[in-house]
Amino acid sequence: MTGAGRALVSGMHAVAIIPARLGSTRFPEKVLAARTGKPLVQHVAEAASGARSVRRVVVATDSERVVEALRPYGTEVVMTGAEHPNGTSRLAEAAAQLGLGRDEIVVNVQGDEPEAAAEIIDLAVSELVRSGAEVATAASPFAEGEDPSDPNIVKAIVGQNGLALYFTRARAPFHRDPRSGPPPSPPLKHVGLYVYRGWFLERYVTLAPTPLERTEMLEQLRIIEHGHRIAVAIGSSPWTGIDTPAQYDAFVTRYLASGRR
Repeated sequence: MTGAGRALVSGMHAVAIIPARLGSTRFPEKVLAARTGKPLVQHVAEAASGARSVRRVVVATDSERVVEALRPYGTEVVMTGAEHPNGTSRLAEAAAQLGLGRDEIVVNVQGDEPEAAAEIIDLAVSELVRSGAEVATAASPFAEGEDPSDPNIVKAIVGQNGLALYFTRARAPFHRDPRSGPPPSPPLKHVGLYVYRGWFLERYVTLAPTPLERTEMLEQLRIIEHGHRIAVAIGSSPWTGIDTPAQYDAFVTRYLASGRR
């Protein structure tokens, strides 16, 4: 992080909220998977707490089982309704329950991002403040061995002004003439975290679902389709979120090999 970025972070006190529901389609109850010795969502909470810009970490869930699983760790949990259409909607309810103000900076860390880097969270918070956008997120170059064609890894398309143009599960951008050498704009994987201004969370839940959002099954497209801005911080994040049992297996292997407990 640059000196300017560190200066921005030092004066910030964001609240990180982690939406954690049990009803995942591709990997049911993944937030409670605990082959490392800890529930997956607890790993996420610990990762988020390492960010210098974050003063408070809260898990938002609709399940008493998540509450009970996190009780031994003393992690703060808030119960939300069961019928939310996406994580941002759950985040907005949690923010209201916590009494967070319209000027608060709220970080949405996905409940399946156990390796969310604290540095990336701080970069995204700084980018929100620097850009003046309603929302900020992060993207990273692909790590060796990661496949940009994998639809489980979302790609971010970013303009020269640092704002998101699009997010897609397809391989993008498409390199039309690979014989000319490396692409001028290599693909970037989207890192599953968002930073919101408190007032925009209230606005988001009033926005109708959009065609591109429903097509790609990516809730962030609703923001762009309604004409709002998402600033994108670019940093290094070697790992993606966990959408499938195979991705969880790989995380468990990395975690146990690291010697962390």
